[in-house]
Amino acid sequence: MTVTPSVLSRMPLRWPNRCAVCQCATSGRLGRVCADCEARHGTWRARCDGCAQPLPAARSDARCGSCLREPPSWSRAVTALDYDHPWDRLLAALKFRDGLDLLPWFVQRLREAVAHRGASRVDLLLPVPLASQRLAERGYNQAWEIARRLGIAARAQVLERVIDTPHQLSLPRERRAANVRGAFLVPPAAREALQGRRIALIDDVMTTGATLGEAARSLRAAGAADVEVWVLARTA
Repeated sequence: MTVTPSVLSRMPLRWPNRCAVCQCATSGRLGRVCADCEARHGTWRARCDGCAQPLPAARSDARCGSCLREPPSWSRAVTALDYDHPWDRLLAALKFRDGLDLLPWFVQRLREAVAHRGASRVDLLLPVPLASQRLAERGYNQAWEIARRLGIAARAQVLERVIDTPHQLSLPRERRAANVRGAFLVPPAAREALQGRRIALIDDVMTTGATLGEAARSLRAAGAADVEVWVLARTA
């Protein structure tokens, strides 16, 4: 039998692999995290629909007190994991050390989280853009690498970062909103793609939500009907 490229693309990929958490032998693209580590560290939790922070128990309103008092600029937030051991180390490898081999497992977890949370159907995925200098240094935007693998229409040039702000991690929490104010723009040529459409903003980690909030406001101002945020992990 002749194995053509199209046949190869449909074959399950089961090459040997190794768990990035415990280093045990695994196989396949999703084998970068073994089933035991996933079960031990990746338990589903009740979360606020507004900020994705854990809730003490599942509630019908699914909103924490902070989000009820001051709703975020997006309609719903979904996260796959807590930004905690061992995912913080793996996400740092993904973001800063070319750890793109970890993406299939993380993306699958995000797909499951979106389905588990009952997130509404969206029309378009948009990655949070990187500043041009940061993109040149890193060589890729991890948010775009996530978005284009989720199996929903995704575009990388609709939302642009027009101000190269200092890195959020270097600032105290209370200054982060001011740091990203006015940092995003939807170019006139891209606005038609947003009119009346439901958008999911994609990023790797949500901390204070300042960056995602400013991006969501820019998309709504440009004509998006609804904006959700989907992230791999949420800090405490």
